[in-house]
Amino acid sequence: MPPMGKMMNVKKEKLDMSSLKKMFVYLRPYTPAICISVICAIIGAITTIIGPNKISDLMNIITNGLTSSIDMTAFINICILLVCLYASGALFSYIQQYIMAVITQKAAKRLRQDISSKINRLPLSFLDQSTRGDILSRVTNDVDMISQTFASAIANLISAIVLFFGVIIMMFISSPLLATVTIVTSFLGFIFMGVILSRSQKYFNQRQEYVGELNGQIEEAYSNYKVVKSYNAKDTEMSKFKDKNSKIYTAGWKSHFLSGMMMPVMAFVGNLSYVLIFVVGVSLILKGDSTVTIGTLISFVIYARLFSQPLNTLAQSMTSLQQASAASKRVFEILESKEMSDENDKNPLLNNIKGNVEFRNVKFGYIEDEVIIHDFSASIKAGQKVAIVGPTGAGKTTLVNLLMRFYEMDSGDILIDGISIKDMKRKDVHDLFDMILQDTWLFSGTVRENLVYNKEGVTDETLDKVCSAVGLSHFISTLSSGYDTVLGDNTSLSEGQKQQLTIARALIKNSPLLILDEATSNVDTRTELVIQEAMDALTANRTSFIIAHRLSTIKNADLILVLKDGDIVESGTHTALLSKNGFYAELYNSQFVQGEEI
Repeated sequence: MPPMGKMMNVKKEKLDMSSLKKMFVYLRPYTPAICISVICAIIGAITTIIGPNKISDLMNIITNGLTSSIDMTAFINICILLVCLYASGALFSYIQQYIMAVITQKAAKRLRQDISSKINRLPLSFLDQSTRGDILSRVTNDVDMISQTFASAIANLISAIVLFFGVIIMMFISSPLLATVTIVTSFLGFIFMGVILSRSQKYFNQRQEYVGELNGQIEEAYSNYKVVKSYNAKDTEMSKFKDKNSKIYTAGWKSHFLSGMMMPVMAFVGNLSYVLIFVVGVSLILKGDSTVTIGTLISFVIYARLFSQPLNTLAQSMTSLQQASAASKRVFEILESKEMSDENDKNPLLNNIKGNVEFRNVKFGYIEDEVIIHDFSASIKAGQKVAIVGPTGAGKTTLVNLLMRFYEMDSGDILIDGISIKDMKRKDVHDLFDMILQDTWLFSGTVRENLVYNKEGVTDETLDKVCSAVGLSHFISTLSSGYDTVLGDNTSLSEGQKQQLTIARALIKNSPLLILDEATSNVDTRTELVIQEAMDALTANRTSFIIAHRLSTIKNADLILVLKDGDIVESGTHTALLSKNGFYAELYNSQFVQGEEI
């Protein structure tokens, strides 16, 4: 799968209706409400269409009254009718827009929920090839763009279409010649609008893509703010920002300049039609055409304005639809991405798991034809403490990713108590493991919420026991509200304390298998000794996989697997491997200079 930033095709594109059609699926459950909205739009448009015809009658009454007397009764009745018509039209238009606003917000909520659910089913490779900022941009900016379009453009389109055809009918009823003049001049605007649409769509696509890239760069810069400051890379990051922002600016002004030409052109066409109506209309009156009166001309000017109004609305809607089309394409690239497959799940019973783990001829590569794990086989007995060591790039973390089923193996198998993880649901595999990573992860909330994350029924007694085991008891006792202290609320944590909290969180989960990926690398030596003692006690009856670079921390491992280039080159205990004076001994001794560990 290519990086998300490269997915968008920035060549000359037409309005992508296929993406918009997919969005209508999210509106399907609200079909009855949409029908009511359409009916309101039709009624509102009809009241608008009838109005000019009644104004024509009103003008004829006034014109005739110039030579005799004005029929005040008919005059007042028509005025009352016009007020009722326009008031009811405004009411129905409001109801229509209100309904569409509610519907589109519900559809947008459902769309975001689907994206969130979809991301949980996507393989990690998807996230590896995407920036978090770009994904967030799709979930927020792009979905907002879609919902705004459906709330305004779609609702306005319904009214515009009804108004458009209704006005054409009324114009031909009043005067076929004047109707033809109006339609021909407006048709010129249609031609120009089509040319603009064909040229501006690619810039809308580019803008949405560049916004995603910019969000990704901003997210990375702020997430690694300390690194940026320590390397004095502010100017470098600012240069990157300005470059991406310049691309957004260029694509933005081109798209809005081209689409912005629609309104002035349509306004010019509308004014031109007014002039032609009066020229042709007055000529007909002077020739004695009894079908054309002053009232007819006045009503026709109103009809011409109403005729250009749906065209202007159409121009605005097409601009919004172009933006929504580009946004929909980006959103559905996520929704249509290939998911992690669980189709072969047999859902075996996983009660009383002992923790026997077997790797059988595992082969894997993150990228096709670039194999990292070649033919890995190993058998680990329940309760064993297994250390996985090797140089950078040997495949240590990759093995853990395969064991947790974050990635699918190219070939081979991994079995837990004789059950293939391919036959298990991923969530069941994850439940079998506690995982402590080198990078700490804490979220906004209290200490208690961070410790008991996603686990219910944890008592303070259990928290005290675990915190004591990892050396957190004194720290907890110094907090103003103990376990209920909100992290980040005048509470400063060191990297060591953060790691201790994540270790305690994993121990509270108390799964039968444990993974430690450089879990003590961010703590000081004294804290490491405290945690190591706790690990020795708490991993006694649990199958543990320990990825370590400081080899002195895994001397008491039951089994050490030495990896090089994706294969096991040595295995055994610490003492046995040192006595072989092989690759492990070379790695171990390389960490010491003049008898002191580096």
